[in-house]
Amino acid sequence: MTEQNFEQMRRAMVVSQLRTTGVSDARVVSAMGSVPRERFVGPDRAALAYLDTPVPLGGGRALNPPMVTGRLLTEGQIVPGDKVLLIGAATGYAAAVLAALGAEVTAVEDDPALVAMGKAAAGSVTWVEAPLSAGYAGGAPYSLIVIDGAVEEIPAAIVDQLADGGRLVGAIVQDGVTRLVSGVRIGKGFGTKAFADADAVRLPGFARPKTFSF
Repeated sequence: MTEQNFEQMRRAMVVSQLRTTGVSDARVVSAMGSVPRERFVGPDRAALAYLDTPVPLGGGRALNPPMVTGRLLTEGQIVPGDKVLLIGAATGYAAAVLAALGAEVTAVEDDPALVAMGKAAAGSVTWVEAPLSAGYAGGAPYSLIVIDGAVEEIPAAIVDQLADGGRLVGAIVQDGVTRLVSGVRIGKGFGTKAFADADAVRLPGFARPKTFSF
C-alpha cells in the first residue's frame, strides 16, 4: 500500500468511525486523523490498521478499534500539559495521539516486544515495562489515567496514583458486557460511570479474584 492509500483510509476512519460514534472533541478527531495508525501494527498487518475492529498484535494482544480510542480520549477531556498515565499501551498508538494533544505521557506495557515497537513509533513518550495492574507509582500523581482496554476491575493501587480531581477512563467487563467508563477522584473517593458499550480489547492481569461458593 502507498502513503496515499493510508491517508485515504485515515480520512475514511474519521468520517465513518469517529464522527458517527460520539467522538465529538475536534482536537481528538484532528489528532487521530494525523497520527499514522499503520505504523503501530507492524508491516504485515498495516492493511488492517483502520478497520473498525481490534487489530491483532501477537501474543494475545490487540490494538483497540479506533472508535474505542476516540471515545476514551474524548471522555478524558485532555488539555495540553496533562500528566497522563497510559496503562496497556501496546505499541503506543493511543500514546502518540495523547502526545499530539499536548499531554505528557507515561506508557506502561508488560510485553517487551510491544514496548520495542512503541519506542520506535510513538515519539516523545516515556515507556515503563512493568505489570499493567500496578500502573506506575514512580510518576504519580497523574491528572489523567487511561486504561487502554477492558478489565474486570480497576485496582485501588491505580486509583491511588490519581491526583485529587484527576480523571480516569477505561473499560470494565460487567456481566459479559464491555462498557466504557469514566471517573473522577475526589479526596479519597472514586467511582465510575458507564458512557458507552464497546468492543474494547481485554488486558491481561486484571481478573477479579474468584469467590468461593458452597
